[in-house]
Amino acid sequence: MQIGDRKIGMNHRPYIIAEIGVNHDGEVARALELTDAAADAGADAVKLQFFETDRLMSKAAKLAAYQKNAGETDPIEMLKRLELTIDEMALVVDRAHERGIHAIVTVFSMELVEAAETLAWDAYKTASPDIVNRPLLEVLMATGKPMIVSTGASELDEVVRAVGWLDDARDRLAVLQCVSCYPAPDPALAGIPVIRDTTGLPTGYSDHTSNPATGQMAVRTGACILEKHLTYDIHAAGPDHSASFEISFFKCYTSTARRVEWVHNTIGEKTVLDCERDVREVSRQSVVSACDITLGTTITREMLTIKRPGTGILGFEIDTVVGRVATRAVEADVPIVEEDLECQTS
Repeated sequence: MQIGDRKIGMNHRPYIIAEIGVNHDGEVARALELTDAAADAGADAVKLQFFETDRLMSKAAKLAAYQKNAGETDPIEMLKRLELTIDEMALVVDRAHERGIHAIVTVFSMELVEAAETLAWDAYKTASPDIVNRPLLEVLMATGKPMIVSTGASELDEVVRAVGWLDDARDRLAVLQCVSCYPAPDPALAGIPVIRDTTGLPTGYSDHTSNPATGQMAVRTGACILEKHLTYDIHAAGPDHSASFEISFFKCYTSTARRVEWVHNTIGEKTVLDCERDVREVSRQSVVSACDITLGTTITREMLTIKRPGTGILGFEIDTVVGRVATRAVEADVPIVEEDLECQTS
């Protein structure tokens, strides 16, 4: 695949993404500082997260364990504090391009893709929980931009299914092995060659470990993309700082990763680790009621949306809910489960 004029694959130096994420603490000035730091550290791109809390989180949303450990007490309050507006993100995109690096964004809701398209993003990336969010994946594919799909807390068959939905974008698609723990205790690098050989796509590693040598090890295992969180202070208050690298470590990370040769390796498996199960449930998105649904109502698409947590019917199954009858009243903004619906008839 290719992002801008940068070719990405096994015969090219690893493409390194500095994940700013929410480490800007909701302050655009901090996001600009981190963009400059990423460029100074040798990153090829910076990445932001574009979300609106009310679109992403239903009233059933919960904190993941790592977020609680970081001192967070309320998932809605946490995300509202960490939002950047589309106008603020425009400043980051401009700064990245001024510094000669790419700007990538993770969009968390399909309704925000239209707004995202008003900016000059070089590529889109999807978060690991959205491996089951087919509507979002397909809307992003339709933009025509390069896509990078993260696969934390998923099984290999879920990765293969998502890649199948995106078959029309194979020439601009890459996949990242990921361990959705913050920080990750084990790099689980064996998933890299398994995903690569199974999907036939450029495969990389989204790194949540605390070891600056992990990037180097991932490249040896076959990673052609590395993504690593960048922060100004690992002790700062916020959910992701402790699983990130400060600038000096990030600079070491990029330089060592680019000094290694890859080794073809097909040993291992891609599966959900025990440490990922909490994040898998909390951060995946379910079919959620967009309004109050009364007993006996035939459900239409307009009555539904997709939000966290992943405790209901998963996002890719939203079309299977349309046309079914509610067996009980469902209040607005809660995940829909099978018990809310009449059984499907064959």
